[in-house]
Amino acid sequence: MDNITTANEHILIIEDDERLAALTREYLEGNGFRVSVEHDGANGVERILSLRPDLVILDLMLPGEDGLSICRRVRHQYPGPILMLTARTDDMDQVLGLEMGADDYVPKPVPPRVLLARMRALLRRADGSDTTEHEETRLEFRDLVVDSSTREAWLNGERIDLTSAEFDLLWLLASHAGRVLTREEIFSALRGIRYDGQDRSIDVRVSRIRPKIGDDPHQPQRIKTVRSKGYLFVREI
Repeated sequence: MDNITTANEHILIIEDDERLAALTREYLEGNGFRVSVEHDGANGVERILSLRPDLVILDLMLPGEDGLSICRRVRHQYPGPILMLTARTDDMDQVLGLEMGADDYVPKPVPPRVLLARMRALLRRADGSDTTEHEETRLEFRDLVVDSSTREAWLNGERIDLTSAEFDLLWLLASHAGRVLTREEIFSALRGIRYDGQDRSIDVRVSRIRPKIGDDPHQPQRIKTVRSKGYLFVREI
């Protein structure tokens, strides 16, 4: 059996396939999680906001209301990570899920150990336990401040509305300011998997972060794209 989680986190599964939901619930409960299940997308928003789970596993295709709509509606009210389950071959589903505020996605069917590893990575980042005791937690770049201890960022003194995944990427880039991070390095750090050369999730998140931190999406000065390599967070602009 995998290592038991230490905090007995509460997971909400929104999945209309009752057999799959039951098997996932059994596996996660066997690994120390508390699990709630909802089969009807029409109840998804209410269940997320009333239960306030530590993490939501959200299927894309649901009766009543689809996962993209649920994610969009709760994103500004629910701060926890949302892990979306998507069709294996549809890249646009993945991109749309990220644009609606999902923190990660996994293709169905997903091996239970892979799902568990992705969940634990999201939960560690959400509670800040990925930050070591001696690591700098507050970075300042003139009008932009990024704080990993509170998982918040401010532009000109105004708090920036970032999803958990957007904050993780911003912090990773900002904490390596002045150095180009390749997509391989970013994927390894944020998702624990190798970059397959096709996944667009990092590019989508960068495009969403830029205007939020005052960067020009068309001529970015703060987060620059380095052709055929990755991204560079500019220390001073």
